[in-house]
Amino acid sequence: MTRDEFDAYCGGLTSTTHVIQWGNASVWKVGGKIFAICSTWGTGRRQKIAFKCSDMSYALLCEQDGIVPAPYLARAKWVQLDTADALSDADIERYIQEAHRIVAGKLTKAKRAELGL
Repeated sequence: MTRDEFDAYCGGLTSTTHVIQWGNASVWKVGGKIFAICSTWGTGRRQKIAFKCSDMSYALLCEQDGIVPAPYLARAKWVQLDTADALSDADIERYIQEAHRIVAGKLTKAKRAELGL
C-alpha cells in the first residue's frame, strides 16, 4: 500500500482528520486521537505503516514476519509493518478500519455523538 493509497483509505473513514507531523509523517485521527500513521522510519528510510490493534491482534501480528511492535507506541498495542509485503492491502485496510473502531470506541459518549459515530 502506497502512502497515497493509505491516505485515501483513511480519509474515507468516518469523522477522520489528517495532519502531517513528526518530520512528514501522515497521521490520521478520529476525535483527536491517532489510529494510524504512515511515514519513513528507521534504517533504509522506507515507508512504514503503523496502527492501533486489539490485544489479540497485537499478539498475533507481532509473531508474523515483517511486523514488529511499533516504536514508542508498542505499550499501547500498536504494530508497525516493517516490510512492504507483511500484509496484503486488503488486510491493511481491515486492520486500519479496526484501529479506527477501537480508538473511536474510547472517545466519550458526547464526542462520539458530536462526530456521528
